[in-house]
Amino acid sequence: MSYDNWGPQDLAKPAKRQLREVPVERGMVLEDVQSGWVGAVTRIEKSGGMHVVVLEDRRGKNKSFQLGFGFLLDGEAVKLLPPAPRATGAVGKQPGRTASGSVRVAGQRAQVAKASRIWVEGKHDAELVEKVWGDDLRVEGIVVEPLHGVDDLKSAIAEFSPGPGRKLGILVDHLVPDSKESRIAADAMTLPGAAGNVLIVGHPYVDVWQAIRPKVLGIEQWPTIARGTDWKTGILKSFGWPHETAEDIGLGWQKLLGAVRSYADLEASLLGRVEEVIDFLTAPTS
Repeated sequence: MSYDNWGPQDLAKPAKRQLREVPVERGMVLEDVQSGWVGAVTRIEKSGGMHVVVLEDRRGKNKSFQLGFGFLLDGEAVKLLPPAPRATGAVGKQPGRTASGSVRVAGQRAQVAKASRIWVEGKHDAELVEKVWGDDLRVEGIVVEPLHGVDDLKSAIAEFSPGPGRKLGILVDHLVPDSKESRIAADAMTLPGAAGNVLIVGHPYVDVWQAIRPKVLGIEQWPTIARGTDWKTGILKSFGWPHETAEDIGLGWQKLLGAVRSYADLEASLLGRVEEVIDFLTAPTS
C-alpha cells in the first residue's frame, strides 16, 4: 500500500449538514433522538435563560428537553427554535399535523359525506370530537351526529338500517359493566344487520367533560359531585362559574372546550375509543 498521496487534506472535517430550523409549537409531535422519547408538545417554558419543551407521550407521561438540536419532526432531523411571534388571528396548530396527531393531507378537499355515521350522545360530545378529529373525518367523509341520549338507541339503529357501506360507530357515555348504558348497548346489538355493521363503544365517564385531562384546566382532578345534584351544574358551581341556567351550562362548556388544543389534552380512554370507531368506519369493505 502506498502512502505517498496521503496528507493533511484527508483529515479535513466532513461538511456539516444544515438542519431545518423550526419554531416549536404546542401540539407538535416530536422525537428526542438521544432517548427515543416521542410525545406532543404541551408546554414551552423559559428557565434559567434557556427554553425547555415538555413532551407528553400517549400514556400521559411527560419529559422536558432543552430546545435546539436532537429532535425529529415527521422523521426529519430539525433544530427547534423558540416559538415564533403569533400573527393576529393565527391558529396555534402545527400545519403538518391535525389536532388528533394525524399527518395533515395538504390540499385535500373534504369528501362528500358517506352513508356511514358516528353517533355520540350529545352536542358537547359532537363538538369535542369535531374539534380534535374534525380534519380527519372531513377527509374520510364521515359525519358526526348527536343522539341526545341513548334510551331509544335500538329503535334509532333500526331506523338507520345499517349494512355494508352504511355502518354506524356509536360512542356512549358511562359505558361500564352492569350499567343501564351497557344493557341498552347489548340489546341494540341483537338487531338484524347490526353484527359487523354497528360498533358500540364507550368511555367510563359520567359525562364527556371528564375526558378532558384535569391538568389542562389547572386542577388536580375533577370534583366529586353529590348524588341528586345535576353533574354539570355541580361542576360549574365548584369552579366558581355561573351555573344556574342552560346558557350558563353552554358557556361553561365552551370555556372547557377552549382549553382543548389537541389529542394530548384528552384522556386515553376516550382517544382509543374514537380511534377505534374511525378505524371501523373507514376499513375497506370486503
